Amino acid sequence: MICAIVLAAGRSSRMGVQKLLLPFGGKTVISHIVDQLLGSTIDKVFVVTGHQPQRISGELSGRPISIVSNADYDSGMLSSVRCGLHALPKRCKTVLVAIGDQPSITTELIDRMIQSFTVSGKRILVPFHDGKRGHPILFSELYRQEILTHYDDVGLRGLLHAHPDEVFELTVSNSSVLSDMDVPQDYQRELAAMEDNAANQPDPPAE
Repeated sequence: MICAIVLAAGRSSRMGVQKLLLPFGGKTVISHIVDQLLGSTIDKVFVVTGHQPQRISGELSGRPISIVSNADYDSGMLSSVRCGLHALPKRCKTVLVAIGDQPSITTELIDRMIQSFTVSGKRILVPFHDGKRGHPILFSELYRQEILTHYDDVGLRGLLHAHPDEVFELTVSNSSVLSDMDVPQDYQRELAAMEDNAANQPDPPAE
């Protein structure tokens, strides 16, 4: 069983508004990301909320997901990862952690990550672009307890540094794996990238 944890607990303080509810592709940022995950081979999606939880969960109502509340969300992203890990069923053997402000991730990327993870024989996978590691991250549930008790100061980067021989870097051509949204300029960049991708899609065949 493959489970996804979506981190959607932050305050969006640098954006000035709740960034996860900004419009994106006819939806909101968070609903777009969740729908990409639901369209993939992920078996179960868990969304961790913190700031404005009613607005986030309300936006996602009707979708086959589980909402997890993180009362300690101000302490940082790792606290949300841990809340998600606590909520996962025991039969979940592989975990994908996605950040809620990375709307350019696609179903195709997620499925490619899962396939490469299976084939690689490694226990951790990260997308890799232009010499840099990005998000989402995929790892074996064997590290669940380790993440729950370690890496307070460095977050999931600590897992990668602790097990370098178990990390598979999946090279991707799209820089979106390096991009999240913190300030309004980031949001405008993501909108522009979405419009460019739409413009470059081939026209459907004529009837």
